[in-house]
Amino acid sequence: MATNVARYELNGSTGWGVVAEGGMTPLTGDYPTTGDLIREGQGEARSVAAAGTENNIPLSHIRLLSPITQNQQYVCQGTNYISHLRESGIDPKKQTFNMIFRKASSCLAPADTDIVRPRHVKLLDYEIELGLVLGRDITGPEKVTWQNLSNYVAALVITNDISARDVQLPEWQFYKGKSYRTFGPTGPWLTLVDGEDLTHFQKLRLQLAVNGRERQNALAADLFFQPPETLTELSEVQDFAPGDLLATGTPGGVAARAPGKLVMILSKLMPEQKKWEMLKKAGANNPAFLKPGDKIAARIKTDDGRLDLGVQNNLIVQG
Repeated sequence: MATNVARYELNGSTGWGVVAEGGMTPLTGDYPTTGDLIREGQGEARSVAAAGTENNIPLSHIRLLSPITQNQQYVCQGTNYISHLRESGIDPKKQTFNMIFRKASSCLAPADTDIVRPRHVKLLDYEIELGLVLGRDITGPEKVTWQNLSNYVAALVITNDISARDVQLPEWQFYKGKSYRTFGPTGPWLTLVDGEDLTHFQKLRLQLAVNGRERQNALAADLFFQPPETLTELSEVQDFAPGDLLATGTPGGVAARAPGKLVMILSKLMPEQKKWEMLKKAGANNPAFLKPGDKIAARIKTDDGRLDLGVQNNLIVQG
C-alpha cells in the first residue's frame, strides 16, 4: 500500500515522517539522505503508517524540505509525452530516440519554494513532471518490465522542471538553462509504492495551473517512453543508486511551443544570431511565460485518490 513520507525541519532538526490526515508522524530512525531512507527506512515508514496517525504533528507546525537530497542524481527525459511532442512540432510517429539530460542537483528545492527568475532570463517556463525514485543500485544492463518495475522504483514524487528557454534553446544548454538554483521544486513528499501500486501508474494525472488557470492536464498513460523501457535503456549507460531521481518528462501545455510555419521558414533564411533574436522577441510577447508575481499550483494523483503525490505551490520572484 502506498505510504507518503516527507522530509522535514522542526526546531532546527531534520528528519522524516509519515504524512496522513493533514499531519505527520516522525520516524525514529536516522536517515540523512534520500538513499538512506530508501535503503533502511522503508520498513519503519510502512509500520508507522499501519499503526495510524495518533501521534501526528500538524503540517502547519513543520517546514517541509525537498524529499530528494542534493547528493542524489537528477536525470531527466525530454519531449516524452505525446501531447508535448506534438506541440514541439515533432510527429510522434517519427520519434525514434529517448532524449536524456541532467539537471544539477543543486537546483532541488522544497515543494513550496519561491522560484527565482534570474535577471537575464525573460522566457521562464514550467514543466510538471512525474519523478521515479530509484530503489536499488543499478551497475550494469538490466531488463526492466512492468512486472518487475517495483524492484527498481521505490517511490514516486512531483518535480517541476523549471526552464530558462532563452538559455536552453539558443545556447543548446539544457543543463545550464534548467539548473539555476530553485529550478527544481520537488515534493512535498515521496509516495512509497509496491508492485500493486505501480499497476495504477498510468492512471496518475498531472495538473498544473498558473494564477488559477489550468495549463497542463494529462495522464501518465500519455508517456511516449514508459518507465520500463527507459530504465532498461539507461542501465546500459550509467549507474544509479537508491534515492536517485528520474524525471519522466512533461505533458503538453508549456509556454514554449513550436513557432508557426511562416516564422520557421523566415528563420531558416536568417543568420543564427538574427534568428534567435526574432524568436526571443516573439517569446517576449507570449503571456504564458512566467513573470514575477505569478503563482504555480501543481499536483499529481490518480482520479480515485489511491495514489496522491501531493500539491506544489510556488511564487515566481525576481532575481
